[in-house]
Amino acid sequence: MRMTLADRVRTAVAALLHATGESQTDLAAALGVSQAQVSRRQSGSTAWSLDDCDAVAGHFGIDVLDLLAGPTRASEALPDIRRRGAGRRAPTGRTEQPAAPSVSAVPHGSAAPAAAQEVAR
Repeated sequence: MRMTLADRVRTAVAALLHATGESQTDLAAALGVSQAQVSRRQSGSTAWSLDDCDAVAGHFGIDVLDLLAGPTRASEALPDIRRRGAGRRAPTGRTEQPAAPSVSAVPHGSAAPAAAQEVAR
């Protein structure tokens, strides 16, 4: 069974939302519509207009023809900077501060550093 154009647009929008980590609410805000309007378009109860498609493509930084081609082409066209995690550092789980550098207990001018270098050889 062949996908309709409406199906290709809906699946492309879903793929772009997934790839960027955005929600329908984020997309709605960018388009100046409500989340409910995006939801109706994504469920198929309302169609994405050509103007909507142009705005969606512009929001994601892709050509409208890539959006209309379907999810694979739209995802491939998505700029790397728009992808989920792009430019963000992965959390490390570390919360402690790095240790302060230690101060040597050997007084300046002492023979101890020379002796330590001699042992290291």
